[in-house]
Amino acid sequence: MKENADLDNLPFAEYAALMAEIGAKKYGSPNTPKLSFEELVSSGLTFHEIEAEYGEETAINVGIGRDPDCPEWTSEDFARARKWMNDNPETVKKLRSMSFNRPAKEWVYIPIDYDILDHFRAVGPEWHKHLNDTLRKAVFGPENA
Repeated sequence: MKENADLDNLPFAEYAALMAEIGAKKYGSPNTPKLSFEELVSSGLTFHEIEAEYGEETAINVGIGRDPDCPEWTSEDFARARKWMNDNPETVKKLRSMSFNRPAKEWVYIPIDYDILDHFRAVGPEWHKHLNDTLRKAVFGPENA
């Protein structure tokens, strides 16, 4: 068996095929014919059926292999992503500065004069969005609104 460090560097298809082999030996019943990873992906077996004969790791990998929205990236995909990053440095800078660990908005309670509230409420049901947009323009400038 390959060392764990080697497993981490394998492309997904190779890793999944190896884990299916290992799982078949560890979990499978001796009388059940063993399928390759590609055969498991195209089979009609359920997650639980695959888990019973190949282990949870293989069942999860088969689910990944069956997902058409999550193909493994090729070297061309990575090259295209790097080109986009080089062509859009300001967007990349903005994305990297964003904190993904906090919600986009926070509810706060502050006293606001009635005439200001009346002004924004006159906009309609989304007056609070308009108030937020106005504050954003005032703080960061119209180009960052």
